[in-house]
Amino acid sequence: MRVMIAFFLLALINVATLSNAQGKEKIIAANNLYPQIKMDTSMGVIVVELDRVKAPIAVNNFLHYVISTEYNNTIFHRVIEDFVVQGGGYDSDFIPKKEGKPIFNESGNGLKNSFGSIAMARQNDPHSSIRQFFFNVGENTSLDPGRGWGYTVFGSVTFGEEVLEKMAASKTDFHEGQGWPDVPLEPIILIKATLMPEDYLHIQQPTNN
Repeated sequence: MRVMIAFFLLALINVATLSNAQGKEKIIAANNLYPQIKMDTSMGVIVVELDRVKAPIAVNNFLHYVISTEYNNTIFHRVIEDFVVQGGGYDSDFIPKKEGKPIFNESGNGLKNSFGSIAMARQNDPHSSIRQFFFNVGENTSLDPGRGWGYTVFGSVTFGEEVLEKMAASKTDFHEGQGWPDVPLEPIILIKATLMPEDYLHIQQPTNN
């Protein structure tokens, strides 16, 4: 009986936490548990399948930026081979894009920071993720939760892994203007991010020889 009561109380706490973290934001594509996002980049197309079952807060937050076109014409400003390709926060002139509120960390959801997964970037505060995200281009177990908070994985690449690998191999250098290391010498641009229909299946278009 005590176990059942404890479980019920834990469930109430989790629901309350999620409600407070999501606030009154509209749920985007509410009936789609695994929304697909097509990313047209300057290096090719990447399709990402998001996991609303495991990371409802991060997915809905990401979708808000997608449907408001806030990710369009942003850059991947941080690239470290065999580690991460990070973007979503700046335009091509390194001007920060407008930000919403930070979201609750869902890193304990069972999804791992393995190659091809997409995760929310954050500061030292575990609940400081806002709009920046990164692709894991290595097996980054150090970013998974342990006794401390990790980085929230909320989906994975289903098409375009070779594009991601090409991004990860880009030449980088220290950017004097921003004072940042690991900035691509040739800008990598997220031209457009689009929420696709539920039954979307990406088919590689033939190339003209």
